[in-house]
Amino acid sequence: MVAPVSRRSVLRGLLATSVGGAAASALSGCGALTGFATTGGSGMTFFSTQFAPVEEAERFRGVLRKAVSGDVSYVTSDPGPFATQVRTQVDAGSARASLLGGLHGDLAPLADGYLTDLTDLLDGLGDLGWPAEFLELAKVGTERTWYVPWAQASYVICARKETLEHLPSGADINRLTYDQFLDWAINARRANGNRPVLALPGGPKGLLHRFTQGFLLPSFTGGQITTYRSREAVEAWEYFRELWRNVVPTSTTYDFLQEPLAAGEATIGWDHAARLVSAPEAEPDQWIMAPSPRGPKGQGYMAVLTGLGIPKGAPEEDVAQKVIASLSRPTAQVDLLRANAFFPTVRVDLPTDLKPAIQLEADAIERQRTAPDAIVALPPTGVGTREGEVSKVFKDSFQSIVLDGADIRSTLDTQSQIMNGLLAELKVPCWAPDPPGAPCEVA
Repeated sequence: MVAPVSRRSVLRGLLATSVGGAAASALSGCGALTGFATTGGSGMTFFSTQFAPVEEAERFRGVLRKAVSGDVSYVTSDPGPFATQVRTQVDAGSARASLLGGLHGDLAPLADGYLTDLTDLLDGLGDLGWPAEFLELAKVGTERTWYVPWAQASYVICARKETLEHLPSGADINRLTYDQFLDWAINARRANGNRPVLALPGGPKGLLHRFTQGFLLPSFTGGQITTYRSREAVEAWEYFRELWRNVVPTSTTYDFLQEPLAAGEATIGWDHAARLVSAPEAEPDQWIMAPSPRGPKGQGYMAVLTGLGIPKGAPEEDVAQKVIASLSRPTAQVDLLRANAFFPTVRVDLPTDLKPAIQLEADAIERQRTAPDAIVALPPTGVGTREGEVSKVFKDSFQSIVLDGADIRSTLDTQSQIMNGLLAELKVPCWAPDPPGAPCEVA
C-alpha cells in the first residue's frame, strides 16, 4: 500500500505524470463489483454512484480520457450496493476498487474505517480554492480529510425575463425573500388572465421533496430534521400551501421542469440545475436564473456535493491519487461542467463559450453559496438504502398538507413519529443544517 503524498513537490509531480503504465488490472473482470462498466474492464477501477445514465456515462468517459492518459475502468452503482460492497471488501481485506466517487452522503458513512486518510493528499494539491464549507464537510466531523471535493450542483430559479416586470416593488431577483417570491407568482398569475405561470417539479420522479428538505424548512426553521414539528415549521408549511395555490396545476406531473418551461406551459420554475439546462436553449437572451429565496433564518440551499475517496487497502492507491489530482485541475473541472452540468468545486475562471444556460446557472449557484446568510443543507446522509423512506416523510407531508388540505400541526406530529422511528433504527447523526449530534431525532 502506497503511503499518502505528503509534499507539494511530489504532488506536482503526480499532476504531470501519466497514469499510463501504472494501472495494472484491478480486477480479472467487472463481475467483482456489481454495476455497469462504462469503460473497458482493464485499468484501475473507479467505483462510483455518479453519472450512471448511459449518456452521462459516455460523456464522463470522455472527460476521463482527456484528463488521465492511462486506462481507468469506470463502474457505477446505486448508493445502497455501493456502500455494501465497499464495506464488505474492505472488511475482507480484498478491496477491488482503488478510487471511489459519490455524493457526500455516499462517502461520509464510510469514514468510520473504510476510507484512506487524504489529508496529506489534499495539502499536496495546494490552494485550488475549494470553499471552506466543502473542506469541512470532507472531514466528516473529524480533524482529517476523507475525500476530496469533486463537483457540485444545486437548485435554482429559472424564469423568462418578461416575468421580471411582475416582481413586487423593491425586490432584487438575486436576493428574493420567500414573501417576494410568492408575490411574484401572484402578480404573474393575475397578469396572465389568472392562470398560474410558476411550475414546481412535483411529478413521480420530480425533486420537489428537495425543496422542503434543503430550502424551505432550513430557511424558515434553521434545520431539516430536528425542527420538523416546530412552530416555524408550521409557518413554512402554511407558506407552501399558499404558494401552491399559485402554481401550475400540472406541476404534479412534472419530473424535469426544462420541458414545460421550454414549451411555454410555465414561465417561472425552480428545479435542479441539470433539469433546467435545456429550457433557455432556443432563446438564451430571454431567460434569467436566480438563487433560491431566503426566509426568516437565512438562505437555505441544498449543496449537491460529490467527492473522490480511496478505500482502505486499495490495490492501486498511487494511481488513484494521480487520478484525483488530475480531476481536480481547473481544466478537468470545466470539462465535467460542459459534459454533465456539474459545477467546479475549485477556483476557476469559466470560459466564455459555455452554453448560455450553464453560465446563467453558474452565476446563480455561486450567488446562492456565497450569500452572507447562506444555510448549507444536505440530502439525508448515512441512511443508505433507507433514504427513500426518510424522504417519503417529506413527500407524505406535502401530499397531506398542501394537496389534501390536512391540519398542519397534526400532520407534522404524525410524520415526526414516523421519522423518529426510522432514525431510531438507523442510529445515525444528523446532517447539515442540523447539529451533528447522534442519534438524530425530531425534537
